[in-house]
Amino acid sequence: MIMEFSHSGVWAMSAIMIVIASWVLYRYLAPKNWREWAGAGVVQAFIIALYAEMYGFPLTIYLLARFGGLDGTELNSNLWSSLLGMGETGMFIAMILGYFLLFFGIGLFFQGWRQVYKAREKKTLVTTGLYALARHPQYTGLFIALFGEGVIHWPTLFSVGLFPVIIFIYYRLALREEKTVIAEFGQEYTEYKAKTPMFIPMKTQWRAFWQQSQVSK
Repeated sequence: MIMEFSHSGVWAMSAIMIVIASWVLYRYLAPKNWREWAGAGVVQAFIIALYAEMYGFPLTIYLLARFGGLDGTELNSNLWSSLLGMGETGMFIAMILGYFLLFFGIGLFFQGWRQVYKAREKKTLVTTGLYALARHPQYTGLFIALFGEGVIHWPTLFSVGLFPVIIFIYYRLALREEKTVIAEFGQEYTEYKAKTPMFIPMKTQWRAFWQQSQVSK
């Protein structure tokens, strides 16, 4: 069975994207203990699997065509294009939706990081901006970015399988972080926690969540 895939075999681009994404991951998540390193390691595996298939070899498409009964007559390296038979149009739609979520998530991630950085300098509890809408907006941004890039834009067996694992790992990390913050700030954080969602803002607050992710100052 001979299969040819468009948009594949660009291993140099694959390596570049893995290096850039990995640098951002470790630069801004800055793992400090073995649990944080384990979580970052799973995200690292997600990144490697994603970009190796996006620009290198589409292993997911190959496996589904070879063993999963996927129609091999009009294959494309993008899973949505191959499943829906939409060719370049399907790839373009998935790319637009995926990039929208990716950049939204990146905005949340960086704005959340900036707020925490400033609060740590002043040794205060951050409860404004993004943190008025969710207790862990950095992780929310990470989830949205990974979902956009690895599930919507370019889903693979590995990225789709690892995504819920990443959510579970960072959920557990968030719980441990909150114990540390409660030990430091006590009732102030307990009251904040009681009125603020963990990751997902209330429905009426998503517009504000989007706006806060775009704040540059």
